[in-house]
Amino acid sequence: MTTRRARVLRAAARRLVLQAAAAALLGGCAAPAPRYERPAAPVPAQFPAAAAAAALSAAPSAAAAAGAQAETLDWPQFFGDARMRQAIALALAHNRDLRIAALNIEAARAQAVVRDADRWPTLGAGLAGARQPSGRGSINSLYTAGVQVTAYELDVFGRLRAASDAAAAQVLAAEEARKAVQIALVAAVAGGTLALAADDEALRVTRAALATREASLRLVKLRLDVGAAAEPDLRQAESLLESARVGLVQAQRQRAQDENALALLLGQPVPPELSAGLTLAAAARLPELPVGLPSEVLTRRPDVRAAEQQLVAANANIGVARAAFFPRITLTGSVGSASNELAGLFKSGSWAWSFAPQLLATLFDSGRSQANLELARAGRDIALAQYERAIQSAFREVADALAGRATWGEQVQAQQRLVQAETARQRLADLRWRNGVASHLELLDAQRSALAAELALVQAQAQAAQNAVVLYKVLGGGWRAAEPPPQR
Repeated sequence: MTTRRARVLRAAARRLVLQAAAAALLGGCAAPAPRYERPAAPVPAQFPAAAAAAALSAAPSAAAAAGAQAETLDWPQFFGDARMRQAIALALAHNRDLRIAALNIEAARAQAVVRDADRWPTLGAGLAGARQPSGRGSINSLYTAGVQVTAYELDVFGRLRAASDAAAAQVLAAEEARKAVQIALVAAVAGGTLALAADDEALRVTRAALATREASLRLVKLRLDVGAAAEPDLRQAESLLESARVGLVQAQRQRAQDENALALLLGQPVPPELSAGLTLAAAARLPELPVGLPSEVLTRRPDVRAAEQQLVAANANIGVARAAFFPRITLTGSVGSASNELAGLFKSGSWAWSFAPQLLATLFDSGRSQANLELARAGRDIALAQYERAIQSAFREVADALAGRATWGEQVQAQQRLVQAETARQRLADLRWRNGVASHLELLDAQRSALAAELALVQAQAQAAQNAVVLYKVLGGGWRAAEPPPQR
């Protein structure tokens, strides 16, 4: 049994020596991490509304004529209204989500510095003393002082290099995530100002309708006094007036909620000059943007690039896990002074040095290294699926925005014609009622339909403008490389 155990130990020692020799010969070219190649985009080669988008892109537009892509068109150039630009600037300076994203970059960079530092030896200065009894009853003393390197790992199989590459990819992912947050913030603030403008327009329409119904109620009361109207006409006029008051209160509540949402994006209360005076027509004047192929558009989006960097980091982590199967070589050494007496530590002749290389190889770890490798591969597969999902989500968002651009204009025009028709119908119904030709119920129905058509027109115009903002966002616009970092 003893002889067999000795043979096993000798065989293990030979394997260890062979692994060390392989490390010395192949260490310079060892590359445990699999080579990264960008996966093919799992989306069609054309957007569904590509033909309609191309036709619209041919329309006269300063941005389209210049061929400005969304990611190269600065948000101050895209959003022409001064109030909207002021709101976006405030949000970029004070929004907490953007501040968190910027701090995440700093954290990722610090982590990358830590991983890079692992590839270099750490020098330390120390003073140590040791006293222990000897076999003859005396006490042996040893005092040392000097510079030392403790457990410096030779990165023969690229474990530290792979970890450093993963950390560098995480930094790039954090930077792209910060850009994505800014793009989303710019679009959200623009959408919030458009919502406030639409609320103000809806309030104007509702107040005008309320004034009309108050005048109608007064006229019904006069006709009732002279016997030209019945009490049901009075009750119908009162009902329509109160419904207009309900609509006014609802519009006021909606505006207050939209202003609160905008204040959250700005990181401070909405300034008075921004909360009033912004018209929907002025805010909705946005340029048309040209659209390219999905392979070009989607790779320009920061969220897609961030997902790809996460995939790069996960791919590098496989190299870290693979390196665990190879020996680890560490060096420990020191240079300084040593003496049996503390008083003689720095005297002449006390010069001393030590050098202790160590090679450690795992013989049995109950499958831990293999499980870590499988975990790293699963993480890479998860990152790949997330990258492909990011591309598919981006493709859907661009396709939806293009479909909206192809249809919202027609809907707004149709709604404008409906408003004109309902306004004419209301005017004729009022004239007929005043002349005793039509019933009061016909007039009330015409007023109700005219108000609904006007409010629907306001919503359609706001949605069309919102869709233009969304298209600018999903095409990667709203980020400027020269943008200053958020204030702390």
